[in-house]
Amino acid sequence: MTLPNSPLEPIKQPVKEITSLPWFERLARLGYAAKGVVYFIVGLLAAQAAIGSGGQTTNATGALKAIVVQPFGKFLLSIVTLGIIGYVLWRLVQTFFDPEKSGKPINAKRIAQRIGYAISAFAYTGLALTSVKLIMGSVVGDSDSTEDWTIYILAQPLGRWLVALAGMMVVSVGIFYFYKAYKGKFRYHLKLSQMSLTEQNWAVRMGRFGIAARGIVFGIIGIFLMLAAIQSDGTQARGLGGALAVLTQHPFGLWLLAVVGLGLIAYGIYSGIEARYRHIANL
Repeated sequence: MTLPNSPLEPIKQPVKEITSLPWFERLARLGYAAKGVVYFIVGLLAAQAAIGSGGQTTNATGALKAIVVQPFGKFLLSIVTLGIIGYVLWRLVQTFFDPEKSGKPINAKRIAQRIGYAISAFAYTGLALTSVKLIMGSVVGDSDSTEDWTIYILAQPLGRWLVALAGMMVVSVGIFYFYKAYKGKFRYHLKLSQMSLTEQNWAVRMGRFGIAARGIVFGIIGIFLMLAAIQSDGTQARGLGGALAVLTQHPFGLWLLAVVGLGLIAYGIYSGIEARYRHIANL
């Protein structure tokens, strides 16, 4: 007898493997690894800040800056940048071709997924450009792009409504992440047959913890977007770094920051597991 949501459940593989281009698959896997590195560093710095060992709350740009100042930093960041580009390309393939759902009819859920993939591709494109600037030695500011975009949109016709809608959507994504962490169905995207039982268990634990931590962060970001819309003040908006900083402003804030930081570290590790074991269905 197996427990609900246990890796011991019969493996239902919804992903249909189709003939792939080996170079594209490697690039996509490098993308998951690069994403994992970024989240791992953001989480590590947040956890260090929580325990007072010199870290700080930062965003993905801050993680890239932390890489570039290391020995051989530009070389390491070049690899990460290549991975980010690979992740963007994979998200675009998911957006336009949806290879993981081949043969199934278009419905509202799949349309929402494709929109999410497109937004992810856009966001990581910006991160890749930032990374290239750092490699070239350009000065990259610490401004919050979420705040900048919110200020710009608020200045447009119906801007407050658009920002409010965006806030509600981001909160919804955060809630979805909690649901995703609870159900644990993300494990079906992994090649479970190639993993030992111990590896399966740890992959699910890391995935659940990490995805739930992202749910907290997205929830905070969404709430502050709605607050920015209500007050018509784009400076109220928060991105990843700002959302982590907000945690410290509440009772037991450092404990919360530590837990979320550890969760983002777990998500970084889970992304590394995806780099190795995820099904990559190509064109």
